[in-house]
Amino acid sequence: MPKAIILANSEVGTETKIVELLADLKEIEEVYMVYGVYDIVIKIHADTMEILETLITQRIRRIPGIRSTLTLIVSRQTK
Repeated sequence: MPKAIILANSEVGTETKIVELLADLKEIEEVYMVYGVYDIVIKIHADTMEILETLITQRIRRIPGIRSTLTLIVSRQTK
């Protein structure tokens, strides 16, 4: 099962709404509002890499208020 971690920057004041929208997506494992270089950290999974790609490009990146993302595709997971 492909997984990814997405670091996102949002427009000022949109963080809470974005986190709420993300929490409603079944593929989202965890979502955090954070302080630092990025505003939101998203852990996602999908059945296939194609579905993962579509989720990232067609759903997450198009959420109003998201300015930019950095996607980290998980290559190996341990505990």
